[in-house]
Amino acid sequence: MPAVKSLKRNKLTRVLFIASLFFLIASFLILILTYQPVVLEELKYAIKRPQTQIVPQDKEFGIVIPKINANAKIVRDVDPYIASIYQPALAQGVAHAFGTGLPGEKANIFLFAHSSGNWYQANRYNSVFYLLYKLKPKDEIQVYFINSLFKYQVQSLEYVEPDRIDYLSRESAEETLTLMTCWPPGTTQKRLILKAKRIID
Repeated sequence: MPAVKSLKRNKLTRVLFIASLFFLIASFLILILTYQPVVLEELKYAIKRPQTQIVPQDKEFGIVIPKINANAKIVRDVDPYIASIYQPALAQGVAHAFGTGLPGEKANIFLFAHSSGNWYQANRYNSVFYLLYKLKPKDEIQVYFINSLFKYQVQSLEYVEPDRIDYLSRESAEETLTLMTCWPPGTTQKRLILKAKRIID
C-alpha cells in the first residue's frame, strides 16, 4: 500500500509540474507577442543611424520622422472614438482624426497610431509611433500631403490620462501638428501627446 500511495503522489507531482511548465511557457509566449513590436523597434533604432533623407511611403498623405526612422501612410478622416473604424485604419498606417486640420491649413492636425488594447492585437497594428518618446524639442517631423512636403518642429511631449480629449480640437492660432500614441508601449494606461508647429524653410 505505501508503494501505491507513493506512485500516486509521484503521478500528481508530475501532472502539477507539467501544468506549471505549460502556464509558464504560455505566459512567456504572451509576453513575446505583446512586446515583440516594441523590442524590434528599439533594436532597429539602436542599429540604424537616423536618416535625413527617407523616401516616403505615401506622398499623397504620409509621415516621415527621420530621427526614429518612422515612415508610414496616413489614413485620412478616421473617427477616433469608434474602435471598429480606427483599428482597421491603424493596420494600414497612421490615422488622421476626422474633423481636424490638414497640412497647409491654419489649424491643428491630429494624427494617432498604435492603439491596441490587448496582447493579441498589439502585434497586428503598426508600430510607427512606438519610439515617439525619443523625440526632443526642435526635432523635425515631415508630413507629405498631395505631393507637397510640410515640415514641423517638435515643441513638447506630455503624458496624459486616456480620457483627456482636449488636444483633439481643430482650433489653433497657427498651423500645428499633434501626434498621439498609447503609453507605455503595448498598453493603454496613458497617452503620449507630442505637439509640433509648422516651420517654413
